[in-house]
Amino acid sequence: MTSQHLLRAGGFRPPAVPDVEVRGFWGDRIDAVADKTAMILYERCVAAGMFDQIDPERPVPPVKMPWHTRADGSPDTVNVQMFWDSDVAKVIETAAYALYRKPNADLEAKIDAIIEMFAKLQQPDGYVNSWFIRMQPGLRWTNLRDCHELYCAGHLMEGAVAYFHATGKRTLLDVMCRYADLIDKEFGLRAGQKHGYCGHEEIELALIRLGRATGEQRYIDLARYFIDARGQQPHFFDIEAAARGADPAQFRHKTYQYNQSHLPVREQTKVIGHAVRAMYLYSGMADVATEFGDDTLTDALKGLWEDLTTKQMYVTGGIGPAASNEGFTDYYDLPNESAYAETCAAVGLMMWASRMLGRGPDRRYADIMEQALYNGALSGLSIDGSRFFYDNPLESRGGHHRWTWHRCPCCPPNIARTVASIGSYMYGVSADGVAVHLYGDSTARLKLSSGEVTLTQSTAYPADGRVTLRIGLDAPATFALALRAPGWCEAPTLTLNGEHTSTGDMSGGYIQLRREWRDGDVLELDLPMRVRALHAHPAVRADLGRVAIARGPLIYCVEETDNAGNLNGLVLSDDLSAARTEPLPELGGALVIELPARRERWSAGDGRLYSTQPPAAENTTARLVPYHLWDNRDAGEMLVWIRAAQ
Repeated sequence: MTSQHLLRAGGFRPPAVPDVEVRGFWGDRIDAVADKTAMILYERCVAAGMFDQIDPERPVPPVKMPWHTRADGSPDTVNVQMFWDSDVAKVIETAAYALYRKPNADLEAKIDAIIEMFAKLQQPDGYVNSWFIRMQPGLRWTNLRDCHELYCAGHLMEGAVAYFHATGKRTLLDVMCRYADLIDKEFGLRAGQKHGYCGHEEIELALIRLGRATGEQRYIDLARYFIDARGQQPHFFDIEAAARGADPAQFRHKTYQYNQSHLPVREQTKVIGHAVRAMYLYSGMADVATEFGDDTLTDALKGLWEDLTTKQMYVTGGIGPAASNEGFTDYYDLPNESAYAETCAAVGLMMWASRMLGRGPDRRYADIMEQALYNGALSGLSIDGSRFFYDNPLESRGGHHRWTWHRCPCCPPNIARTVASIGSYMYGVSADGVAVHLYGDSTARLKLSSGEVTLTQSTAYPADGRVTLRIGLDAPATFALALRAPGWCEAPTLTLNGEHTSTGDMSGGYIQLRREWRDGDVLELDLPMRVRALHAHPAVRADLGRVAIARGPLIYCVEETDNAGNLNGLVLSDDLSAARTEPLPELGGALVIELPARRERWSAGDGRLYSTQPPAAENTTARLVPYHLWDNRDAGEMLVWIRAAQ
């Protein structure tokens, strides 16, 4: 095997993480993960007692986490300790990328020891799950609806592939191939097999990744089975509940919409239920569509994409407004202060968008991938890589802060592994083409049918929209190069070897160039970044009379530390021509925006709640910072949607 994914005709696939060297904005963040976050994640897993559960040589520990309760107050079948394997797997994946970035003998030894725990835990038939081996033995495959069994397997598969690519060590990869072989025997349509699937989607996309890394078609076929089986009648979760003597109707959320199994996937038209589960399902569907050229899946996904991005997505790319189901409610229900917008959900949206690009370059997916990445996902990690957000509101009165850990610690390793693997999201590779989806200082070494090409980006993006791309080849080669022209940029310009090149061929919102390329060819792309005001659909009641300020891919917000309190008293001018930007050292040199504004002040002298007199107003300057950087300084209020002059 090589680190480059296997090339198959008819689709684009991401490069493996080691094939892309990342510098600049993202390089700094990867360094923070490598220097600090990866070890922090490991240490907090130790503190939580996760390895006491996984290591078969230690005494079986007690159940430490509380059981969920149903709406009627009765005990549920789930606690978050059940899926600790998945959290550890994401730590392994994060560490893999960190080790590739910066060798660290101590971290590598610690991860090797964890992998040895899983190798010793593995049963003779290949089964690997610490909960059902040590905590509840004898109950495996009895409650796929609730207990995250295949979800844990999927994350371990992804961790195994990442660790193999980063270190060349295949212990965990071999463990997970044996486990995948067992799952392939256990599930499917053949006589004696379970016709089931997991209540929390993840294994579908993991099997594709495992299949691409190993060249084993059976794993890719198994992913397609799990996609096709979901929501079929008679409903598997009803059958499994009856088999264990439970009432199929008595479970926590009381609807199969929660885990997107209410209908077969090709019949689903509305994004509904738990947000992370939905994103992982759609990611798996998109991967299967790419592998098999399945237009029926792609068509279903296009409808779901429109449903989400035109009616249910925050301006930050955050999704899932409700804490009650960690997911979706009604169309245009996008409250700001109570927004749940889980970090994992924004990561999942990125993953789905990236996989939609497998059928070919299309700006509507890459633009949202970028929006969710820079705003809804990256907000989940502090600038120094040590603290995290689980939920990401768009307004705070000063009580919402980053934390060091969480009883359900899925988000810290999820955003960490995403940041550390960002190079694999930046490019797409087909047999005869390269697509540049995200801009950032980097060097990609990519394999096409005509040979290897090195593509080097030099840029200060996202602070600046000027990007220089250099082509490196051993010999002249003909292939297609597609460069995304972001939807937020009104007038991109491009030169090739110093000569202006037309951007007229913009299929799918990408500048399409097919030619014989030579070593040393230079493209210079200019994406002007003007400060712009975004307005929400009038059905989003929380944002009426307000604007969100953006520049390039970044959404901005005001914080109390820069603007004093009473942020809802700020009213922005409708003239943005006076906007100016400057770097702010205390936020790592990030560009802040300063805009003319008025501040309304309510007279507090008489203590009245209402008055016939309007508030007094004074001129001021509002300072806005990138949303993903809020709560990195002094505590205080925060606001994304700011009142606009009428």
